[in-house]
Amino acid sequence: MEIISVDLFELQGHRQAGEITPGSRQAQALDIYPEFNTRDWARERPDGLHEIRALYVEIQTDAAVSGLFGPIEEDQAFVIQKFLRPFLIGRDPLATELLSDQMLRLNRHGRSGMFMTGVSVIDCALWDLKGKAWGQPVYRLLGGPTRPAIPAYASMLGFSTEPQEAARLALEYQQLGYSAQKWFFRYGPGDGEAGKAKNLALVRALRESLGEHYPIMTDAFMGWDATYAAEMLRLFEPYHLTWVEEPIPPERVGTFARLKASSGVPLATGEHVYTRWQVKELLEAKALDWVQTDPDWCGGISELVKICALASAFDVPVAAHGHSLLAALHVAGSQSPGVVPYVEYLIQHQANKQHFHKPFYQPVNGMIALPELPGLGFVLDEEKIERKSVW
Repeated sequence: MEIISVDLFELQGHRQAGEITPGSRQAQALDIYPEFNTRDWARERPDGLHEIRALYVEIQTDAAVSGLFGPIEEDQAFVIQKFLRPFLIGRDPLATELLSDQMLRLNRHGRSGMFMTGVSVIDCALWDLKGKAWGQPVYRLLGGPTRPAIPAYASMLGFSTEPQEAARLALEYQQLGYSAQKWFFRYGPGDGEAGKAKNLALVRALRESLGEHYPIMTDAFMGWDATYAAEMLRLFEPYHLTWVEEPIPPERVGTFARLKASSGVPLATGEHVYTRWQVKELLEAKALDWVQTDPDWCGGISELVKICALASAFDVPVAAHGHSLLAALHVAGSQSPGVVPYVEYLIQHQANKQHFHKPFYQPVNGMIALPELPGLGFVLDEEKIERKSVW
């Protein structure tokens, strides 16, 4: 079997906008500059249709077996078109370990950042192809299933961080069966003492609403600095958070380690970490309590499996970051529950991310059943595609 083409295409359609409640974006690093600290989410209109576009990559072979992955980002598509497509033509698509290693070596600037995200989606598409070639879901090729369904924590990005409203919504999703939730801080150093008080009020309201033992995760999205983060962690200690995610950028390993050592609040990172070597540096520095690498970005399914093995050797769990869900779900389904206890489910974003897919994967009583279809477990829903164009 040989790869004969690597196709990039965009799908267009429309989706009925659901009811939208007032929401907040997360804190961001640029917020220390007032000109950037005024923007908030652009909200969908709750009445009528809105346009939706999504990019995909499909790897075609001379054996009439293909591998599909998406939606992907334009930056990833550029990396594929410029660097990876010419390299892949004529190669064996089933040799995923070989291709993963070769793509890591292909570009001297290619071991992190945007280039690695392009490698990641190609690797995920190759695993989809491999699963279809053997007629099996990917998690079976990886050694699973270790369980029939995976716990999903409710990722509340885009919901209101106003304490009373957040507490109400948190209780609603707890009653839907989610066994854990992650909330995103809106305020950082650019918001001064008032912002600190608002972040603390959010955590206090969530704990009071959800009860003493319910797992609450939080995310600062690299929007803080070390001094601000240290103060916030001290204030959060009475509230028994499961983690604070990315209070600072993860490449600041020494500062991350000092923050962890100075507080009893667990720290998490990984969404913006690439390859097992970067994860290893954080683990060896005792800088984190949870690994959150995402197969869409960290190097693909091939790399995330290695990261899981590495993290397990340090007895640090992996909460598979689920930017687009399915790749993370398959890895979780192949790992011990002690290694990958959760996957992330972005409540407000999955309707768009899975709009052109069938079946639609969502938690039932907080659990996502593993796919039964071969490969990653989805096909494109032709009825929703109004236009398909080459990218």
